[in-house]
Amino acid sequence: MAKGKLAGQDALWQIKGKKGYICDMDGVLYAGDMVLPGVGEFVEWLLTNKKEFLFLTNASQRSPLELRQKLLRMGLDVPEEHFYTSALATAKFLARQAPGCTAYIIGGPGLINALHDVGITQNDIDPDYVVIGETQNYTYDTILRAVAHVLNGAKLIGTNPDITGPSEDGLIPACKALVAPVEIATGREAYFVGKPNPLMMRTGLRMLGVHSEDAVMIGDRMDTDVIAGIETGIETVLVLSGVTHQEDLDKYPYRPSYVLPGVGSIAGYEY
Repeated sequence: MAKGKLAGQDALWQIKGKKGYICDMDGVLYAGDMVLPGVGEFVEWLLTNKKEFLFLTNASQRSPLELRQKLLRMGLDVPEEHFYTSALATAKFLARQAPGCTAYIIGGPGLINALHDVGITQNDIDPDYVVIGETQNYTYDTILRAVAHVLNGAKLIGTNPDITGPSEDGLIPACKALVAPVEIATGREAYFVGKPNPLMMRTGLRMLGVHSEDAVMIGDRMDTDVIAGIETGIETVLVLSGVTHQEDLDKYPYRPSYVLPGVGSIAGYEY
């Protein structure tokens, strides 16, 4: 099969033969608070076939427990241990880089709690880091404070490099769009921890306990999901249920291993 074309039955059998599945969430499992077609069949297929799987998201606002509850409200029962977020990855990164550091945090409860759980305390006076993730509480005042801290020497961290994300109402600004004003005002570039950073993908593979050759990355974004899989050395599945459309593929110098209408195709769902 030529890469970039919709996968046929032979390709589907190859995908279904994998032991481990790292799967994005926004635009793959749901859009906003709406579950996408075929997702229920896909989740049931993963559980029935005892596949190793991880729902790995660049979104940082929610904890794994909150993500489990979100899927429960959609009728999908997935145990908490199958979720991993860029907030957790960011907390793990900072805890290893600078144990006991402090941070000025612009982000949701998922990010704040993840940092707190590894001993990183909030500091609005002289923080070691400014950490930014998606949040509803993003204001001009928080931008001013972040800029001041970075100019005073705090290092700038973004939970993920997504510029936009899908919602029921269309695309909305994501983390990189929120970090951009601070970068422009200070002349400092942020370090982004989430996909496509291989750190997050390698953690996912370790959590699954499978070799890269036995795993596949499933996502709806070429610039984070697909490139993350390529740079980690695992095969990739691009689903067209989120922000990327078939005609967008020619814009990129790389290709996914497979293209599907949605994850339901793996479980036999007909689109």
